[in-house]
Amino acid sequence: MALCTFSFSGNFNRTVASDLLKNSPFSSHVSAGANLRSQFQRKHNQVKRKPGGVWASPSERGDYHSRSPPTPLLDTINYPIHMKNLSLKELKQLADELRSDVIFNVSKTGGHLGSSLGVVELTVALHYVFNAPQDRILWDVGHQSYPHKILTGRRDKMHTIRQTNGLSGFTKRSESEYDCFGTGHSSTTISAGLGMAVGRDLKGKKNHVVAVIGDGAMTAGQAYEAMNNAGYLDSDMIVILNDNKQVSLPTANLDGPIPPVGALSRALSRLQSNRPLRELREVAKGVTKQIGGPMHELAAKFDEYARGMISGSGSTLFEELGLYYIGPVDGHSIDDLVAILKEVKSTKTTGPVLIHVVTEKGRGYPYAEKAADKYHGVTKFDPATGKQFKPSPKTQSYTTYFAEALIAEAEADKDIVAIHAAMGGGTGLNLFLRRFPTRCFDVGIAEQHGVTFAAGLACEGLKPFCAIYSSFLQRAYDQVVHDVDLQKLPVRFAMDRAGLVGADGPTHCGSFDVTYMACLPNMVVMAPSDEAELFHMVATAAAIDDRPSCFRYPRGNGVGVKLPPGNKGIPLEVGKGRVLIEGERVAVLGYGTAVQSCLAAAALVETHGLRITIADARFCKPLDHALIRNLAKSHEVLITVEEGSIGGFGSHVAQFMALNGFLDGSLKWRPVVLPDRYIDHGSPADQLAQAGLTPSHIAATVFNVLGQTREALEIMS
Repeated sequence: MALCTFSFSGNFNRTVASDLLKNSPFSSHVSAGANLRSQFQRKHNQVKRKPGGVWASPSERGDYHSRSPPTPLLDTINYPIHMKNLSLKELKQLADELRSDVIFNVSKTGGHLGSSLGVVELTVALHYVFNAPQDRILWDVGHQSYPHKILTGRRDKMHTIRQTNGLSGFTKRSESEYDCFGTGHSSTTISAGLGMAVGRDLKGKKNHVVAVIGDGAMTAGQAYEAMNNAGYLDSDMIVILNDNKQVSLPTANLDGPIPPVGALSRALSRLQSNRPLRELREVAKGVTKQIGGPMHELAAKFDEYARGMISGSGSTLFEELGLYYIGPVDGHSIDDLVAILKEVKSTKTTGPVLIHVVTEKGRGYPYAEKAADKYHGVTKFDPATGKQFKPSPKTQSYTTYFAEALIAEAEADKDIVAIHAAMGGGTGLNLFLRRFPTRCFDVGIAEQHGVTFAAGLACEGLKPFCAIYSSFLQRAYDQVVHDVDLQKLPVRFAMDRAGLVGADGPTHCGSFDVTYMACLPNMVVMAPSDEAELFHMVATAAAIDDRPSCFRYPRGNGVGVKLPPGNKGIPLEVGKGRVLIEGERVAVLGYGTAVQSCLAAAALVETHGLRITIADARFCKPLDHALIRNLAKSHEVLITVEEGSIGGFGSHVAQFMALNGFLDGSLKWRPVVLPDRYIDHGSPADQLAQAGLTPSHIAATVFNVLGQTREALEIMS
């Protein structure tokens, strides 16, 4: 592939180049190469340089606007086509206005801030050079897509982002033709982009495909599977590696941001730091175009050697996979980005190209720059001070309670270890890490590896707790089945964000975990109804050492019940539920935190003169057969309630009752579950109402089954 590669890293170090090249066959061409490169040299903004080669911004003075500044240029841009005639100077102004627009919009709604601020210049350059939506631009994860949304016809709707009936916080195909692929989970865009590129080729089209993926997402195996296949298929596509030296997730420990884990992060750091050798490589690239015949192969070898000198193995890693590597490039220089994207676009390439772009998460907003981990996802905040308007709840989050419970167990048992997939902050395991730094493992965004890694730990007699969001564990289901459950290894799965999750919407909704875990023959499946029960279930999982187990808990805060002394739970009898309210005629059997809605429904029903039974199942597998028998025999109606999909807890109860003849007589059974559709982002209250899982809906179900429709209507009104 004939492609001229550029690295815009500042003034060319002629002394270094001269010393390294004086004895090479290229020495007579140094001048020509330097002149070729100078055609594309751009003058950087004269601001302070930060370590690592990223330009610092004037906002480091520590001030920011209290009111949204004028945006005269952005006001003229409704779609990318309106950018095409802008000068480079105007593009820089557009980027500044776009950045402030993101800040002030997110300050009013909350949302993903730091990752969006880091790609403002990249977004402007991409939409200036390429012709979306004909050219496909994919944003991995999608939480950095706010600037993209503003430039693609959605600026007037940004005040609705992540709200009921508003814009999604991620890219979403049904929202805009400019969102060519829906995201929310990481590391998918190279695979999807490759599919689009091959589809384009099969249909004889000529459009471009650009996949933007972060260095954190590059820790996932799927990204490498896709690059490997891209190198083999050799279809033209562009992969932009957005390298901000931090996983774009709430992964900070208590002392500050955590960089991406693994050898790739170290390789990227080496690539960024070796400026003189990058410049030498540019000379070689320039010279290559001046040399023909037998010298061309030698020039290519020298180029490869230069890459090896730069990174040790960094750029050659991508090239061994079959991607032509370009970079590192300053991701906040409009000049550099536009020049190199134009060059790549116009070159008649054969195969995939990877452009390594170095950016700064939170760029241009002083409070985000100083603490990028805190400004990944923000609540509403004051732009002038950066102060977030966070509520002061009376209780802590279930996530924090889980971490405290696990720490208490680990204090008493040195074999307990914790694993998470680049989510130390999101899972609460940053707290565990501080207390037990050698017993907490961040495997990167690599859930598949994390689960099998935990299985290996279990083989050696350790007691691994694998803390992964319910929706993210879906990514590792084969490993759960084949590597853990089939071998009956005692791995404990702590499934956070179970049930509806509010503003993050269906990509992060934990709808399916009960269904996909409870169908496994060896798995113990449980769910706490409140925070005290969560402490007991952590203790229960720690005590189960002959098979795998899991427990789910929601996003949000506890209900305020008394916690066990010293945060140390007491192991529960496996497969044993409990009755909370003794009533008559109707029994409501709840699973997980849906039990709280069942209790509230009982209070509503009681105002109409009916006292119903409320039971907490605790376990989906094994079921409490004795409890279900008792409820079925002593009530006219049995209603199961769960915040999960069809095929979950209620289905297991129905299976047991059907096999034991309880549904052959007069007993009426009704399941209350999530509807068989995806529920869009919105407030938790709105989502529960859409799902039919509010206390009012449960109470109305009670009266409808009893034939008391008037009472049901009264409750719903």
